[in-house]
Amino acid sequence: MGTATRPETWRREPSPRARVTAGSDRWLFAAAVVAPILTSLVLISWRGRLDTADNALFLVVVIVAVASTGHRVAALVSAVCAALSFDYFLTRPYYSFRITGHQDLITELLLLVVGLAVGELAARGRSHRRRAVEGWETVALLHSVTELVATGRAPQEVVNSASADLQRLLSLRHCSFTRQDPGNLSARVTPEGAVVVAGQTWGTHDLGLPSSGVDLPVRAQGWVLGHFILSPTPGQPVEGQQLMTAVAVADLVGAVLLADDPDPGSGGRGEPSAIDDGRSRTHQD
Repeated sequence: MGTATRPETWRREPSPRARVTAGSDRWLFAAAVVAPILTSLVLISWRGRLDTADNALFLVVVIVAVASTGHRVAALVSAVCAALSFDYFLTRPYYSFRITGHQDLITELLLLVVGLAVGELAARGRSHRRRAVEGWETVALLHSVTELVATGRAPQEVVNSASADLQRLLSLRHCSFTRQDPGNLSARVTPEGAVVVAGQTWGTHDLGLPSSGVDLPVRAQGWVLGHFILSPTPGQPVEGQQLMTAVAVADLVGAVLLADDPDPGSGGRGEPSAIDDGRSRTHQD
């Protein structure tokens, strides 16, 4: 049989959060501050031909443009700068932050409200898009591993492929597989997709995975057939959906290993699955 190649079904793209670098954030905040000011300066020459409501509409366009990036804070900054620029350059008395007209005050407040509302809507839209992309990636990853299993690839090839997929899925520094119990690791992924350290649930959404490493057991029919050792990227958040996907991948690998060795208890190749959540139980033959 020739050398099998892994189907290129799933390639995890960097998450939207990873794409927004510190440099792009600086440019976005700079635009949020500068764009309303420049727009107001351009509108100075039109003060005699446009009323304040028309000037405010131009500034609304700027706010919407910044808010469309989905960055809630940048939208707020843009709205505040637009309101102040409108007050200083385009309302009487000019070049002063005093407002003498009741209608001008209402217009300025509306600029702030529009900025907040559009920024919030854009941020929620970006969040929904991110979740949709992550959901598609989860399905594609599981399909990739399942395809390897369905086509009868060698267990070692499935293990290697799953290790690479887990590394991308959880943004790990390294992921390895071992048949031996990593007794030195206190952090473990449960079948429910939670990380438990010394009996306590670890908040992966805020803290990421424990930096000392995490054990992801590979189970099948009540036996633990191996362990994926997860070496995380410090401070990288991990969502519950990602952990549940990792558990599903480990279970698929467990099914392959069990099919390759239907009697894992012989020769010490497997261990009873008594480590799921700290409760002791034994495998029934």
